[in-house]
Amino acid sequence: MSETTALAFARPALAFARPYLAFARTSFLNLLAYRARYFVGILTYFFNATVWYYIWRALFHEKGDGATLGGFTFPQMLTYVTTGWALRSFYFNEVDREIASQVREGRLAMTLIKPVDIQAMTLSQALGESAFRLVLFTVPIGVLLGLVYPVLPPASPAAFGLFLLSGLLSALLVGAINFCVGLVAIRTTSILGVLRAKYLVLELLSGLLVPVAFFPEPARKVLVWLPFLHMNDTPGRIWLGLATGADAARALALQAGWTLLLLFLGRLLWNATARRIEVQGG
Repeated sequence: MSETTALAFARPALAFARPYLAFARTSFLNLLAYRARYFVGILTYFFNATVWYYIWRALFHEKGDGATLGGFTFPQMLTYVTTGWALRSFYFNEVDREIASQVREGRLAMTLIKPVDIQAMTLSQALGESAFRLVLFTVPIGVLLGLVYPVLPPASPAAFGLFLLSGLLSALLVGAINFCVGLVAIRTTSILGVLRAKYLVLELLSGLLVPVAFFPEPARKVLVWLPFLHMNDTPGRIWLGLATGADAARALALQAGWTLLLLFLGRLLWNATARRIEVQGG
């Protein structure tokens, strides 16, 4: 392909991406105004990881030296927990709450008149928030946990690279889920109950609260084909070297596949509800 042809393809792509990069940048800058909240958040995440550290240390101590639980040694379990909380600090976003807020306050109608794709705009904002969190939240949390607790390094440079890829897919996956959840507000004008259920499901089935290895065998066979496990369990196992080669490739393929499927589902839901928007109070 000649340079002229490449430029001919690149210009429309850049023109399309420019407004969404601006949305991501705006999301990043808006969060800077609340950066003090994230310094408190670092301590909160550190406290959560510390609680789980002592819980698992007590359980392993009861089993004796060199014991394994769910196929994990204590250092592996500690690393699994800390990478899980660090990942959550990266991929967490509240685009579903933002959509609900726009519906409740009557601002969604103004969003609709913008010459942009609503789903792409929402995901851009989510990725902008993740970029902010990576710099001022995730990296400090990871460094702090690594200094205080004996967290294992990645199994290999390749494992670290795949972990980063899986972490990015986790952010996209959560953004896709939250977009779908946010659309519920268009029909109900309130999603507080849905949000509570969502947080419980995501944290329980992703392996953040209880490693998936401790679930009953029938449940594990089902969970491996669902999207939730790939938010935390897949990146954590890749970091530890428990998923390598074909296993890692399959897990990443499932993670990417679920991300694309949920993005497509979000598109269908948006198309189905866009004409039936009822804005509470306006």
